Amino acid sequence: MTLVIAVDGPAASGKGTIAARLARTYGLPHLDTGLLYRAVGVKVLGDGHSLDDAEAAAAAAWSLVPAGLTEDERLTTGEAGEAASRVAGHPAVRAALLELQQAFAGQPGGAVLDGRDIGTVIAPDAAAKLFVTATPEVRATRRWKQLTARGIDISFDAMLADIRRRDERDAGRGAAPMVQAKDAVLLDTTDMGIEAAFDAARRIVETARARHGL
Repeated sequence: MTLVIAVDGPAASGKGTIAARLARTYGLPHLDTGLLYRAVGVKVLGDGHSLDDAEAAAAAAWSLVPAGLTEDERLTTGEAGEAASRVAGHPAVRAALLELQQAFAGQPGGAVLDGRDIGTVIAPDAAAKLFVTATPEVRATRRWKQLTARGIDISFDAMLADIRRRDERDAGRGAAPMVQAKDAVLLDTTDMGIEAAFDAARRIVETARARHGL
């Protein structure tokens, strides 16, 4: 069994930072699956289509080239996050990206993936599963600080409303809703700094490795 680490959770919970550090620690490739959906949403809007246009969103997903996504600053905006949450609700989009994500998770040496449905849909047999969360207020504060530091003008109240709206949409969608896998370990980072959160995550992974003999 290879070491596949599934890190799920809502927006701004810290899952991306934790997943990236786990990947570096264990020498594994890392895929932020949220970037895939952000890229789809940005392309749909760039092509002049509505985010509710399932056909256009699916076409964008099928044409997606993952290389270079981490360098695309357009994908870090609040608009891109909102677009990602909306196109992710289209079953055809999730189907188009499923094979790509599962192929990444199936690499011989293992991998780390973070998103909303890694432990439930993409890699249900992952050796280690974490569900990272925090209160909406704390998550909104984190994201608000990130965006304002980059010069993006957004009020905290608007950020909190966006976080809550995305939570409701991600958890309530019919296609692969965001839920904690039954065998995932809950990691609440509300009262944790990044070092404490990462240390807790690493201990969860080490427990999983020992259980599976990895």
